[in-house]
Amino acid sequence: MFATVVMGLLTLALFILHPYLNLVVLKKVFGIALFLEIFYLMGSYLSEWPFPTPKIIIQLIIVVALGVALGVVFSKIWPLPEHKGFERIARTILIIIPALGLGVGLQLVLQGQSATQAIYLIFALSAWLGSGHFIRKNTV
Repeated sequence: MFATVVMGLLTLALFILHPYLNLVVLKKVFGIALFLEIFYLMGSYLSEWPFPTPKIIIQLIIVVALGVALGVVFSKIWPLPEHKGFERIARTILIIIPALGLGVGLQLVLQGQSATQAIYLIFALSAWLGSGHFIRKNTV
């Protein structure tokens, strides 16, 4: 529980202090988190998964917020190209692979060895969804 509180406070400080993490990004975080909460609630009733406790709900919000923040910062460094193509594929690979590794670390910090959610996949998905925040305009 201590790690969840510390990570929550660090995430809150990040969203308050960072200039790119505005209300649009926060809206995206809560939208993704709402979808995941509904997914886990349905899974608990239909597939007999463990029911998400308030601690797990907070952990999911933290992981989604950190993933979207990573995606937004990555998007500022390398904006999404306007047209489809190989650059988008390369960009996706270069955000997803490190995000999976960071997500495994987050999973170990927040839930330890007996995890009940796939936090590493949630983190990678959130980073990918957040990486479309800035779009490069081609001026030809």
